[in-house]
Amino acid sequence: MRITKVYTRTGDAGKTRLAGGQQVWKDSLRVETYGTLDEVNALIGLVRVFNAEAAEPKTGRVLEDYLRWVQNKLFNAGGILATAPGQTFANMPQVTAQDVTRLERMIDACQKDLAPLKEFILPGGGQVSGHLHQARTVCRRAERLCVRLAKEEPVDAVIVKFVNRLSDALFVLARWAAKMQGEPEFFWERTGQEGKRQ
Repeated sequence: MRITKVYTRTGDAGKTRLAGGQQVWKDSLRVETYGTLDEVNALIGLVRVFNAEAAEPKTGRVLEDYLRWVQNKLFNAGGILATAPGQTFANMPQVTAQDVTRLERMIDACQKDLAPLKEFILPGGGQVSGHLHQARTVCRRAERLCVRLAKEEPVDAVIVKFVNRLSDALFVLARWAAKMQGEPEFFWERTGQEGKRQ
C-alpha cells in the first residue's frame, strides 16, 4: 500500500468505504469496532515510547518485542474488520489461532515472575504500567464492540478470541512491568482503610 495524499475529501459527507468498496456511515458499528482497535494500537504505541525512555534494558527489550508484535497483529485485525463481509483480496492480513496461543504463552511467561493476586488492584503504577492498564480497558471496549458486531454481521471468531486474550495480556503486562521496574501495586480498599501495597 502506498499513501500519497492524506486527505481525499471523499469522507466529508460522513461516509467511508470498506476494503472491497462498500460505502458505510462513519459511525457504523463496524467502523466503530476497528476504530477502537486503532485506539488500542495508539495507546500501545505510547507505552512503547515510555518503555524506551524508562525501562531497564533487558525488561525493556522483552516488553518492546511483545508490544511491537501486538501492534502489527492489531493492524491485521483492523484490516480484516475494515473489509466488507464476504470480500477477500490478495495478501489479506491474518489473525490465527496460533496468534491467540502466542498471547497465552506471553501471559504464562510473565506470570512466572508474579505473585498470585489475592485482591483486585487499582490501575496505575508508573507510566508504562499505567498506560498498559489504560490500553487494557480500551481493549475490553473493543471486545464488547466485536461481540456486538458479530451479532449483526459476519466476524471471524478468532478475532474476538484474540481481542479477549489481548486484554488479559495487557493486564498481566501491566503488572509485570510494575514488578520489573520496582513500582508498587495498590489493592482495592474494600473497607475504606488505608491502601495496602502488594
